Amino acid sequence: MLGERAGTNPEHVVLVSAHVDTVFPPDTEIEVRREGDRWVGPGIADNGAGLAALLALARAVGESGLRTKATLLLVANVGEEGEGDLRGMRALFADAALRRRVRAVIVLDGSSAERLTTKALGSKRFHITVRGPGGHSWADYGMPNPIQALARAITRLSAVPIPSQPRTVLNVGEIQGGASVNAIPYEASMKVDIRSEVEEEIDRLEQALLMAVAEGVAEENASARAKGVTLVLSTQSIGHRPGGELAPNARLLEVFRAVDNHLGIKTSIQRSSTDANIPISLGIEAVAVGGGGRSGASHSLREWYDPRGRELGLKRLLLALALLAGVEQ
Repeated sequence: MLGERAGTNPEHVVLVSAHVDTVFPPDTEIEVRREGDRWVGPGIADNGAGLAALLALARAVGESGLRTKATLLLVANVGEEGEGDLRGMRALFADAALRRRVRAVIVLDGSSAERLTTKALGSKRFHITVRGPGGHSWADYGMPNPIQALARAITRLSAVPIPSQPRTVLNVGEIQGGASVNAIPYEASMKVDIRSEVEEEIDRLEQALLMAVAEGVAEENASARAKGVTLVLSTQSIGHRPGGELAPNARLLEVFRAVDNHLGIKTSIQRSSTDANIPISLGIEAVAVGGGGRSGASHSLREWYDPRGRELGLKRLLLALALLAGVEQ
């Protein structure tokens, strides 16, 4: 929790949040450098820009003496990236008393003063593991091979139809296994990401995935020369981000459109997977927005952030916050 500022109506809360985690492992060498007008470094925009906007917003509210009717709750959370499965926001909204009081949520993520994410992209992620006895590539040839079982499964997955509308993806993003070129692996695993604009497509591809890996393992077992030895399959869910979207007449959406009109911003409605997925799935009005400026090469060591024009994004946030929370005269 970054800070809380009580309003005259404590039963109404406007929550502003930004995630502190990145996609990079802990041992990543962090070097932030300036290249012209840009700052370059891992996580500089996602979500360094969002966190900076959160702190700037807190400072603006404090120094201006702004008094609001609703309570303002500013939160820095974790677990937005990778396999975090939005655990920070899940923990926050697990509090039933707080959940009942929250009237609106603004998630600060990245840059861009035009973006307004009102549609939550749903996803499911799986860790598939195949285990066997392993052995020597020459002496034990004929043992069922976990890597080959996964290869059979992936071949089946490549034949599964993926619609372009609604936009849907199935991605094998990571595969591991084996200890040596001359050894039959005793274990192999893969991680699969399924996303779609429609929950039914996610469910369909989940079933296709489970069938493909089961058939791949069964085929590898059947083709093995060694009898009485079989591979064992295990499937673990490592993420489920619920989808949903704001209603066209949602007050939060109307507020941002009014602010954007006032500031001359052309609102760009988007669908994405963010911390806003959790409150949206609970029926709480939420959006994800950028803190201003421009950025690129996200999730890479070349990630960059250009702060020029950032003040427009901060004005947008402060005006929207004032309208949502109500200003005491």
